Amino acid sequence: MIDKINELLRQVEEFKPKAASEVEEFRIRILGKKGALNHLMEEFKSVAPELKRELGQQLNKLKTTATERINTLREELSATAAAEASHVEDMTRPGSASELGSRHPISLVRNQIVEVFTRLGYTVAEGPEIEDDWHVFSALNFPPEHPARDMQDTFFIEKNPDILLRTHTSSIQVRTMERQKPPIRVICPGRVFRNEAISYRAHCIFHQIEGLYIDEGVSFADLKQSLLYFAKELFGEQARIRMRPSYFPFTEPSAEVDVSCNLCGGKGCNVCKGTGWLEIMGCGMVDPNVLRSCNIDPEKYSGFAFGMGVERIAMLKYGVKDLRLYFENDVRFLHQFDSAL
Repeated sequence: MIDKINELLRQVEEFKPKAASEVEEFRIRILGKKGALNHLMEEFKSVAPELKRELGQQLNKLKTTATERINTLREELSATAAAEASHVEDMTRPGSASELGSRHPISLVRNQIVEVFTRLGYTVAEGPEIEDDWHVFSALNFPPEHPARDMQDTFFIEKNPDILLRTHTSSIQVRTMERQKPPIRVICPGRVFRNEAISYRAHCIFHQIEGLYIDEGVSFADLKQSLLYFAKELFGEQARIRMRPSYFPFTEPSAEVDVSCNLCGGKGCNVCKGTGWLEIMGCGMVDPNVLRSCNIDPEKYSGFAFGMGVERIAMLKYGVKDLRLYFENDVRFLHQFDSAL
């Protein structure tokens, strides 16, 4: 029986048809209901048990090889026929330049942000978009009654309230702390989802980048200097930042970070609401409860975390005043970034 299999394998490998009809005839002869492979399968039923494993593997190899060979031959013959039927171009005509595409502005800004923090020693960490309550809320010190758990803010998976679309990439930070001991220095880019009304300033789907640094002796001063360096690298030396006290369940103390609005030069516009400043991220020192949840000793280690929306940064960097443009795939808008490859 093994000789019959080898002979069929040889025929498959050496088969060189000249027309599609020959390929179909060959397929019927080898793989059809009354084909050679089916005859071998009938013989296989009476093979001694000790030989079944080896012969079964050879039969599977024959079937796979024949199927792939037949599909390849069909494609090759089809491509040859199409080429022969096509009109022969005038080779003396001047050529036309191929139109180049470009990266989406969100991808451009994401890569620039990651590159800035990579120079500071951060590595990229990633995680799933469909998460559980522990990694999105509980491990981050969200109490059960926190409004972010409400249906009005979070997309929960139907029939399983413990499974949801992540509302921030902080879940990646939790997963990193669970599997890695300090020092930890990661940047976490990704897509997040919130049940919000869509407007020129907000969307139910957006992109976020969060950072986490945990080590011995990390202070708020380290956080402020890192973010000032980031702002100047991304927006230019003229960029300024200000930090306002705020509250987040997973950091204490916490702050909102604003950067000077370069759309209006600080004079005030609809994007910065006339203030000359645009909020770009939240930040703070990692709450000791979060460290304990991830089995990190808060008496020995401290750290800071920050998170920003990529769309908001892109609005500032490229002068885009309506966030919805990033999701509409209007080629007139996207072609503006052709030179930003």
